[in-house]
Amino acid sequence: MTQTASKPMLDTGFWNGRRVFVTGHTGFKGAWLVAMLRHLGAEIRGYALAPDTDPSLFDVAGIADMCDHRIGDVRDAENLTGAIRDFKPEIVIHMAAQSLVRRSYGAPLETVQINVLGTANLLEACRTADSIRAAINVTTDKCYENRNQAEGYRETDPLGGKDPYSASKACSEIITGAYRESFFNTGGSGVALASARAGNVIGGGDWCEDRIIPDAVRAFSTGKPLVIRNAIAVRPWQHVLEPVSGYLLLAERLAEQGAAYAKGWNFGPECGEVYSVAQVVEEFAGHWPGPAEWKARTSPDAPHEAQTLVLDSTLAGKELGWRARIGFKDAIRLTAEWYAAHQAGADAAVLAGLLESQIADYLNPIQAEA
Repeated sequence: MTQTASKPMLDTGFWNGRRVFVTGHTGFKGAWLVAMLRHLGAEIRGYALAPDTDPSLFDVAGIADMCDHRIGDVRDAENLTGAIRDFKPEIVIHMAAQSLVRRSYGAPLETVQINVLGTANLLEACRTADSIRAAINVTTDKCYENRNQAEGYRETDPLGGKDPYSASKACSEIITGAYRESFFNTGGSGVALASARAGNVIGGGDWCEDRIIPDAVRAFSTGKPLVIRNAIAVRPWQHVLEPVSGYLLLAERLAEQGAAYAKGWNFGPECGEVYSVAQVVEEFAGHWPGPAEWKARTSPDAPHEAQTLVLDSTLAGKELGWRARIGFKDAIRLTAEWYAAHQAGADAAVLAGLLESQIADYLNPIQAEA
């Protein structure tokens, strides 16, 4: 992994023994977050529904063994509140969500219930828990009112959404802001509350439907050509380790310095590091250990999708000292490396070890190679 940083961004000592409550830990990004927290020595309780893909990173890499694993629904306010109070965490990171745009068209009510009511349940539980110092609601880059602009969206840009998923995430941001101003910034609560908006995340172990890398893996592993529906769409692609490190860095600042960092934050690649879906597929196909064919096909009745989406992460760089470390080609290479191991039949120990090695390399920067 080629990196240019001379020192770690994270204070590794901060996390040793720290009690962290994570919702959505059975999902792709949540599983990576648990693995990184485990590497840092944190004590973790995960709260989520069972994995909704088979296979799942949670299962194949043994994530349940890395935390106090609890099955639960964020729509169940009483159970969620009890799980938080019983664990007495200092930090809460909320990642449980219905996270797919296309699925939201088929299940709009479920999407709103999970992403909006679930967030409100989580924030209400945090408001009444004495142990919590910092809480982060992880939303998405799609919470912004998309105008297909070439320049990156900033944290102060208007929120909005033309599909149920994006709208639900904009609502989740609004609910977070309302709780912050009504309850957490009034002096009566010790909780510093922020939200985090990341770009399109890739990495080993994602098998969700309607995501370009999992779709490619499914097609290539069966020798079929991958059909992509929006080849020219531009997105802020980044390796999963990038935003996960940002969430943890933000949590450190919230816990140590409080209200000054209690706001919305973008975590995405440099504005010049944005690529089309076709470029992602072409690069990934070059690393696949076998035939990897693909073609574009646009359906006239396909749901709405924005053509361009770019994040401006200047604020995180200036105020948190965070910046993206893994370039586009390395992000694809690391992702392909993990899937190749899985495709070759690697067991849970090997796959968990690969997560661990990629995390360790990321957290222990080396000088860039000439």
